[in-house]
Amino acid sequence: MKSVQAPQAVVMIRPHHFCSNPETRDDNAFQTLSNRDADATSDAALAEFDAAVDKLRSAGVRVHVFDDFSTETPDSVFPNNWFSTHAGGHIAIYPMFAENRRKERRQDVIELLKAEYRVQDVIDYSGLEQDNLALEGTGAMVLDHTGRIAYTAQSNRADPVILERFCTHFNYEPIAFEAKDAQGRDVYHTNVLMGIGTDYALICLDMITDPARRRTVAYRLEESGCEVIDLTHSQIGEFAGNAIELTGNRRVLALSERALKSLRPEQLSIIEKSADPLPLSVPTIETAGGSVRCMIAGIHLTRRT
Repeated sequence: MKSVQAPQAVVMIRPHHFCSNPETRDDNAFQTLSNRDADATSDAALAEFDAAVDKLRSAGVRVHVFDDFSTETPDSVFPNNWFSTHAGGHIAIYPMFAENRRKERRQDVIELLKAEYRVQDVIDYSGLEQDNLALEGTGAMVLDHTGRIAYTAQSNRADPVILERFCTHFNYEPIAFEAKDAQGRDVYHTNVLMGIGTDYALICLDMITDPARRRTVAYRLEESGCEVIDLTHSQIGEFAGNAIELTGNRRVLALSERALKSLRPEQLSIIEKSADPLPLSVPTIETAGGSVRCMIAGIHLTRRT
């Protein structure tokens, strides 16, 4: 039941002024504009968020919710980009590409983690923003906590120097690759094209442009004990890769309703051998270019007794 890959607790940020972020629209092909007015969009996102939290808690996942009342942080509902937590009591804080996303970092989240979990150190890379460098957490990197690999799609949100530094500090091997969508655009975050569970990995291998690198990624996932579920470009467009495995009453795969609907029966059967799919309805939040995985920052720390 216990899984290194599937945390039992998460942090989520409740957005009171949600909207699609104009500062990230140029390089996030997944963003779309809501057809509602600003207040209706914000209200819909808040309702989707609360329903998602209720569903996760009903499944036995511990959810720490923080409210965000700021009008300056439209993407705050996606906290996995600015911090990550790691077994052994380690926290990383990351530099962000868009200027308004840098305002999402908040000390009260770190203080809660220190109070309720065993934290040994906090390594803060955010000062590298002054050099216009970014590494956007578990959006930019998809971490195989078992195989100790940081899979990373090359982009302006995943600087190779910071990636090397992170991997040295946190004992991961970097595997970077070029990834493009069906229109030839760079994939802005690795976690939209892949997600790693305990016994399986969701990934669109087709998006990895170099055939040799594609084979390497597939081989290393299998070597880590994952059955590879090869997703199509259209499934990635439905956010099927943007999923996260969590541990509640049993293991669950949290993903959006549209992502679940896009999966084929044979793909679902692989997942269901290891985890129960847990679909969350977040269509308004998805207009900002991220889905369920982006909304969840997993806590890989030991809880204080």
